[in-house]
Amino acid sequence: MKPLGDTLLIATHNAGKLEEFSAMLAPLGIACRSNADYDLPEPEETEETFVGNARIKARAAVTATGLPALADDSGLEVDALDGQPGVHTADWAETGQGRDFGQAMERAHAALVAKGAPQPWTARFRATLVLLWPDGTEAVFEGTAPGHLVWPIRGQTGHGYDPMFVPDGHDRTFAEMPLEEKNAISHRADALAQLKAALERLA
Repeated sequence: MKPLGDTLLIATHNAGKLEEFSAMLAPLGIACRSNADYDLPEPEETEETFVGNARIKARAAVTATGLPALADDSGLEVDALDGQPGVHTADWAETGQGRDFGQAMERAHAALVAKGAPQPWTARFRATLVLLWPDGTEAVFEGTAPGHLVWPIRGQTGHGYDPMFVPDGHDRTFAEMPLEEKNAISHRADALAQLKAALERLA
């Protein structure tokens, strides 16, 4: 780890993600920019690990701008499905007309039923952050939210697979929780807390 300077490129076009990182890093005097600010394309994610795909996104952003960059990759791992969908979490929702996570959740449930997997269907959300400097220095932060899957799905908030995921120590799905409660215990919150602690040590 080394000091970041005053500008960090968040390797995403997601405005919500940029806002989340900006709010967290503002007290440290770090201004966040996004791929959209520099009209950067989304690189193809060709790795079979979260850290590999996050590294692809970070490296592309650093190469294009010369700024330190932070990228993330995340997904759902289901134990009875040998860790699937994993890095293909979003791919399971692809329809050709955009993403349909209702379809993705049905696919996950159907796969569990087809395998005759006994409940509880243990699973975890995983988030990996890669922070990359122009000189090649790298820091990796991995967060997890362990839990189990339920069917039928429950709840209206959240996104992705949240309506079928109950985090450990709770009886509600992520989609049944207020967003603030979910964000406090999520896999991304875990990874972000580690990142913030590392940056505060450098400040």
